[in-house]
Amino acid sequence: MTGGEQTGGALSGIRVLDLGRVLAAPWATQILGDMGAEVIKVERPQGGDMGRLYGPDFLMDAQGRKTRESSFYLCANRNKKSVTVDLSSAEGQQIIKDLAAQCDVFVENFIAGTTERFGLDYASIRAINPRIIYCSVTGYGQDGPYASRPGFDAVFQAHGGMMSVTGIPDGMPGAGPMKTGPSLMDVMTGYNAAVGILAALLHRDRVSGEGQYIDVALLDTAVACQSHLMSNYLISGRVPERRGNEGNGGGPAQVFKCRDGEIYISAGNNHNFVDLCRVLGAPELGHDPRFVDLHDRYLHRSELTGLLSDLVLQWDRRPLMDALVEAHVACSVVNDYADVFDDPQVRHRGILIDMPHPLSPTGSVPGIANPVRLSDTPVRYDRHPPLLGEHNDEVLHDMLGMNGMEIAALRARRVI
Repeated sequence: MTGGEQTGGALSGIRVLDLGRVLAAPWATQILGDMGAEVIKVERPQGGDMGRLYGPDFLMDAQGRKTRESSFYLCANRNKKSVTVDLSSAEGQQIIKDLAAQCDVFVENFIAGTTERFGLDYASIRAINPRIIYCSVTGYGQDGPYASRPGFDAVFQAHGGMMSVTGIPDGMPGAGPMKTGPSLMDVMTGYNAAVGILAALLHRDRVSGEGQYIDVALLDTAVACQSHLMSNYLISGRVPERRGNEGNGGGPAQVFKCRDGEIYISAGNNHNFVDLCRVLGAPELGHDPRFVDLHDRYLHRSELTGLLSDLVLQWDRRPLMDALVEAHVACSVVNDYADVFDDPQVRHRGILIDMPHPLSPTGSVPGIANPVRLSDTPVRYDRHPPLLGEHNDEVLHDMLGMNGMEIAALRARRVI
């Protein structure tokens, strides 16, 4: 530990230097900040993290003017301090090195080779601080023929095969590859980076006494996260087809239309199927030889889907959900976001949080809670997503011992 801020969290005393931008790397460092690490976010002096510019929605101030705090930026940068540093200048590079000397973790997500040009690559930082954990988050990784390529979330959904198995099946209206709604590759890569950092910290503190380098790529994540579907291909050699809203395990499992909306039903085993048929008023289907077990239902899925669709269409979705829940058949109405935050379980779990924010007319901004619940070192939400350069003076004074005149001079030279 470097002796960073003591917050009482599980990572209290760990200090992170965060050069990440947009989503994947900032997501990783936000997780560390949520767990109690002191996170120092480094941004460009003019403009900052490009994620601040991503619309369409921005926090509005008391006069109804758009701020530079986009909803995109706000979702991934709480529990951090912001400093602005020009990495292209020699003075800026030295500031980063001086900060890194006092940090446990260094995170960056520049295209491979960029940090070497700045003299901020792993070898250079390790020479200053052998205990540091250095994590690079890139699209294609640090080596290989595509290492220098840029890329964003949906590019890796396409490259990693996820789009090919997502979307409406061929031969149906609207057929074709489809990306997921949220940027799941970025978020999952952020989780992978955080896991790698935690493992490296544990190894340093329990085994080696030294840091190490972590290489995390969105492409690797895009392939690995497809888990059992990718395993099906590796075992069978058959390229999977898009299955729309059908499930990947037991069935029937898919979206059905009710009179007033959609419901997802997953009758994952034979008992569930019998109970589903009983609730729908067609108990004989549960014993029909065509549908008696999972394999039979898969072979005759088109016939079964047609029969069940007609039955489900006779119901309103919430009464049907209540009846299926009573019968222990897994299901849910298809919620939009307004429905989600009005849901009793979501409210009970405290998934929606409010954090104070100096630019908000209400004094706070809404956000999503960290989903990890620790009994003895709970997640804390101590800092709002920082304003650009909000902590320049604090960090440069407290960590590097600079006085007001020195900081003002750096600002005048546009180093910070």
